[in-house]
Amino acid sequence: MSRYQDLADQTEGLIRHGTLRPGDKLPSIRQACRIHDVSPVTVTQAYYRLESRGLIEARPKSGYFVRAHLNTAFPEPEMRQPHAGSSALAVSDFIFQILDSVRDPDIVPLGSSFPAPTHYPLDKLGRFLAQAARKLDPLATVTDLPPGNEALRRQLALRYLNQGAQVSPQEIIITAGAMEGLNLCLQAVTRPGDVIAVESPTFYAGLQASERLGLKVVEIPSHPRDGVSLPALETALRTHPIKACLFMLNFANPAGSLVRDANKQALLALLRQYDVPLIEDDVYGELYFGPTPPRCTKADDSAGLVMHVGSFSKSLAPGYRIGWVAAGRYASQIQRQKLSLSLATAVPIQIALADYLRHGGYDQHLRRLRHSLLTQSVRMIEAIEAHFPPGTRLTRPQGGYFLWLELPAQIDTLRLHQAALERGISIAPGPIFSAQREFRHHLRLNFGHPDSARQSAAIDVLGELIRAQLAA
Repeated sequence: MSRYQDLADQTEGLIRHGTLRPGDKLPSIRQACRIHDVSPVTVTQAYYRLESRGLIEARPKSGYFVRAHLNTAFPEPEMRQPHAGSSALAVSDFIFQILDSVRDPDIVPLGSSFPAPTHYPLDKLGRFLAQAARKLDPLATVTDLPPGNEALRRQLALRYLNQGAQVSPQEIIITAGAMEGLNLCLQAVTRPGDVIAVESPTFYAGLQASERLGLKVVEIPSHPRDGVSLPALETALRTHPIKACLFMLNFANPAGSLVRDANKQALLALLRQYDVPLIEDDVYGELYFGPTPPRCTKADDSAGLVMHVGSFSKSLAPGYRIGWVAAGRYASQIQRQKLSLSLATAVPIQIALADYLRHGGYDQHLRRLRHSLLTQSVRMIEAIEAHFPPGTRLTRPQGGYFLWLELPAQIDTLRLHQAALERGISIAPGPIFSAQREFRHHLRLNFGHPDSARQSAAIDVLGELIRAQLAA
């Protein structure tokens, strides 16, 4: 056997037996040469062989890492078919009741919508913010009114350009987080009583915003891996007066689904055919686990129909409440809506984030964050496989920080939510992700917190509670 094959097989054994875990970094080529007393060519060939086996992956400027195991003991959840008609919304009271119960910091936050704040460079951001406050030009209180700080919008336009999308800074409007962006987009293209299309399951905040604006929704089935069903969407566009689509195409909340690049292009072609705008909530797009980011819809938006909503809350700065809309043909309407709704977004924070994007190492931070989230996803999946009963289904996320689970049909996750809270654990029960309160035996779990021992113990308790429901 050649030396590179021997090294590849030896490393594969370490991976198979769990000595090297998914997300772990392999020795650099130089380190491996020293450890194994072999040449760089031998190590390179061994690593290429392991890549071809799907066991490791190369990350630009970072090295080689053990890949996450995509195959688990449990199958994926199935795509469900929601009721075909449009629904008036009455969900906010129900959702607030669930969410108000999970704010206690002593609760294990498996139901949280945010990853742990320890993932973010808050000290470094604070230094940029202090500098921005000290050097604030008084005229900025006027010049940085909507659409927002010019330097920040230019930095965002450069990030779009790196993804193959030519987005002018003039069409970017800075908002107070993604939620304000979504509300502004909805207000720009709908009126009370109008119908919009949403995924099923969908993020509850979009349902709350739609209810507040007096909108009705048509729920489009979404596959837990591939995202929104294009045939079902086309049927809905033919049969309902849909004014806009509100979708998450990258690592959707709650299911974690990722619409493939070809399907994104087909989706945009379909919406062009019906002249229906897409409001894309893309707050998780930077949190991909693979070697390349998912395709940006703005790269294919020749008609200006995409209102692309982004935010730094999930990728960099929770609590800063800075988001944006790359608004296409709707930029002027959204800018006017922003002025009438909240006048402006905090100027010093905009300046600080512009300086950070220019000098602070955002991409290096993102590489570390993605690595941490990938590692945490694997550990949570392992814990679920060890403690949950047969009949469980779960997703294999390619990014973000959520797992979507389908439990045996007898399980009521609203009851499970209450029982878990009594044991100091929060979960996000499935019915809050549906206008019709479906997904009663589904739940969303957050793997974005690095305390693996506490998390594993909580998963053990959840498995116990699920088995107790099954036995009752």
